Amino acid sequence: MAGRVVVAPDKFRGSLTSPEVAAHVAAGLRSAGSGQVLVVRLPVADGGDGTVDAVVASGFTRVETEVTGPVGERVLAAYAVRDEPDGRVAVIELAEASGLRRLPEGAAPAPLTATSRGAGELVAHAVRHGATRIVLGLGGSACTDGGAGMVQALGVRLLDAAGNDLPPGGAALRDLHAIDVSGRLRGFEVVVASDVDNPLLGPYGAATVYGPQKGATPGDVTVLEAGLARLAAVVARTRALAGAAGHGGVVRAAGVADRPGAGAAGGVGFGALAFLEARIRPGIGYLLDLVDFDRHVEGARLVITGEGSIDEQTLRGKAPVGVAAAAARHGVPVVAVCGRRSVGDEELRAVGIEAAYALTDVEPDVRRCMAEAGPLLERLAGRIAAAFFTP
Repeated sequence: MAGRVVVAPDKFRGSLTSPEVAAHVAAGLRSAGSGQVLVVRLPVADGGDGTVDAVVASGFTRVETEVTGPVGERVLAAYAVRDEPDGRVAVIELAEASGLRRLPEGAAPAPLTATSRGAGELVAHAVRHGATRIVLGLGGSACTDGGAGMVQALGVRLLDAAGNDLPPGGAALRDLHAIDVSGRLRGFEVVVASDVDNPLLGPYGAATVYGPQKGATPGDVTVLEAGLARLAAVVARTRALAGAAGHGGVVRAAGVADRPGAGAAGGVGFGALAFLEARIRPGIGYLLDLVDFDRHVEGARLVITGEGSIDEQTLRGKAPVGVAAAAARHGVPVVAVCGRRSVGDEELRAVGIEAAYALTDVEPDVRRCMAEAGPLLERLAGRIAAAFFTP
């Protein structure tokens, strides 16, 4: 046998899911006459869009249920589960329930009122069906509500001065007066899988950096920042009062709003840290652990990773770089496939990627690359086979 290849790509956004990318690369290797090469398909994700698809492809079971979408409509969303020796783990992708892609067709974003409630409903559904560990992937959210909707779905009450529950969205947080966690669903641990290191507030915070991507005007950003600041202040006050009374606090540690990752997904990272005592783990690293990447890559001859665009953002630790780092620990070389790339060979080699093969290398028309990504990937795989497996 000529060797084993692990095909571990992320999605090509707008064209192919990560399992589809892996399937086309594998087909291209076979068509190129690499019949003596054992191809292991191991789609990956970093916690954002496509995380559920990736882990289902690695052996998790897909579960679907109806939840609240970002602007209140009902949507059918999925998560993934697997039974492990220490309990059932559920992988929940925030974007499945509360992402921009879940906005009704033709609807404008609703930055002030969009909610993360559906993500909380997915968590509740998983826990009520036996999950003891929740892996919460953050990314692609439509909301900037600090995780308020998520924790409300789990039984936390966010109250105004009159004792009424707050309505959905980040703008409503400006009226937050008190927090009641007595009815919160318990009995599970939460791991947040995210590579975003933004704090909750300030010039690098959730509202300022990500609000405009969700349709927020400069005035909206000011409103959302005020709401998130109010949430952080009331959480801190509630924790202080609980501590003085000798009871468990709302949050696990002081300074949660300033912690890296608190600003992820419109502040849902903060909500998970403050109310669910979550741990934040680097998204791609944690997801590689879940799909047992180390076992598959040990002894492999080559790893093929990739994503839609290999650019400066990739170099800052996105999925292909995480795959390359993991493969390097086993001494296995890595190449990447992509739709297009804007970084040079030396920059790629510096992060452990020997070469990158782009669809635009074989088809300069970007629109055709998007429309015909699958067949073009198979052609790229043929080039990789010729470079690495031809005697």
